[in-house]
Amino acid sequence: QVQLVESGGGLVQAGGSLRLSCAASGRTFSTYNMGWFRQAPGKEREFVAGITRSAAFSDYADSVKGRFAISRDNAKNTVYLQMNSLKPEDTAVYSCAAASTPILLRIARAYADWGQGTQVTVSS
Repeated sequence: QVQLVESGGGLVQAGGSLRLSCAASGRTFSTYNMGWFRQAPGKEREFVAGITRSAAFSDYADSVKGRFAISRDNAKNTVYLQMNSLKPEDTAVYSCAAASTPILLRIARAYADWGQGTQVTVSS
């Protein structure tokens, strides 16, 4: 089990940027695939981006590809989500999650540990 705490959310104008961080507790962070998900009001939670244990592979939802970048620093037990060219439709609560699955997956139920989330609001 790993405890996750997100930070970096806030209010930004369309076209702006934010960088989310997710700090993990414990010594086994490097053994987890990590994902970012988001949930907007009235909508289901959706996959945003994921990264494998060694950062050798990353995956993105089509809606954020080319605008968002996921990265991790295993020495700091932290995963990041750099969000550029933000749009009003990116407004949501963003959560990071950890998975022990052998491969990187987009489905939320594959992730056993979740942070509390951080609000991102993009104004038009």
